Amino acid sequence: MLTRQTQLEVDDYRRIFLQDVPLIDVRAPIEFQQGAFPSAINLPLLNNSERQAVGICYKQHGQQAAVALGHRLVNGSLREQRMQAWIVQCARQPQGMIYCFRGGLRSQLVQQWLREAGEDYPRVCGGYKALRSFLLGTLEFCAALPMIIVGGNTGCGKTLLIKELAAGIDLEGTANHRGSSFGRTLLKQHSQIDFENRLAVLMLKKQQEGCHRWVLEDESRIIGSNNLPLTLFNGMQQSPLVVIDDPFEVRLARLQTEYLDQMRVAFEQAYGELEGWQKYDEYLHHGLFAIRRRLGLERFQQMTQRLKWALPLQQASGNSDAHQQWLVPLLQHYYDPMYRYQLEKKAQRIIFRGYYAEVKEFLMTYSQNSGE
Repeated sequence: MLTRQTQLEVDDYRRIFLQDVPLIDVRAPIEFQQGAFPSAINLPLLNNSERQAVGICYKQHGQQAAVALGHRLVNGSLREQRMQAWIVQCARQPQGMIYCFRGGLRSQLVQQWLREAGEDYPRVCGGYKALRSFLLGTLEFCAALPMIIVGGNTGCGKTLLIKELAAGIDLEGTANHRGSSFGRTLLKQHSQIDFENRLAVLMLKKQQEGCHRWVLEDESRIIGSNNLPLTLFNGMQQSPLVVIDDPFEVRLARLQTEYLDQMRVAFEQAYGELEGWQKYDEYLHHGLFAIRRRLGLERFQQMTQRLKWALPLQQASGNSDAHQQWLVPLLQHYYDPMYRYQLEKKAQRIIFRGYYAEVKEFLMTYSQNSGE
């Protein structure tokens, strides 16, 4: 456990992330939205417009004038309101810490106000910038560790296998996206900085648990709106590859369950039956529309008509089998040829192929023989 600190500055960044130490981010909301940390909550000293005004004042008249303006802007009932929010959070998370951008004026001022109110709360030395620098360094170090990549056609269970292995890093789960045109989930994707921060924290924790190599899914550089760190992606392109070769029928059943049955339930649970069905309908149509040029206009129109035919049948019966009329040719004529072409370029890196269970057994043995 991270115990209460007697000093008012804490620079043990590794421990902060390994223990998910609660963080109070006192930067402006726009700064928080651009990038923060998984355990952070935004309780700003200055809102966006106040921060802009203070910044302009700083450039034109210097630090002393900017600080004075900040005190005038955050005064009276507004100061009390923000103080109350900080005090409540301190009481809720007594083991937490405060930070601003560099651990400078804003976090020092909030810390001082809290101290005057009888609450000594630690401040992160170096602030957001130092924490972010630590995580970027973590990514660089982790990207240099050995990796093994899991490949296979769409629906072969790559992500499922990654989740079952101690050394597995679920890149798609971290990105809140499954990587294909149908890959979005109901969870909003994080900003690029947040994605990198979350990935770094995940790898740091895995490393702490004893992982000294990674098992990663064969991904493109871009997962939805998030980009893999270049050093990690480059390492993946040079690492050994194992390939899951499950039968077509097994893959089709997996895809039907994950992308049709489970997504329908997820949409309806999130939005209610009527609106949820509408959003599910839009999700499937958008997935096809996104690849219309690659499919070709004629094939796209055929699949869209089959999708429109299948949707009311599923809605009426609860059974998604009618969707196989467009899902089967989508796999046969688009996804499978595309992945076979990509795999041919990586053939020299393949060290094992087999069914799902065989690949899993190989990877577990591989890890044990590698000293993990």
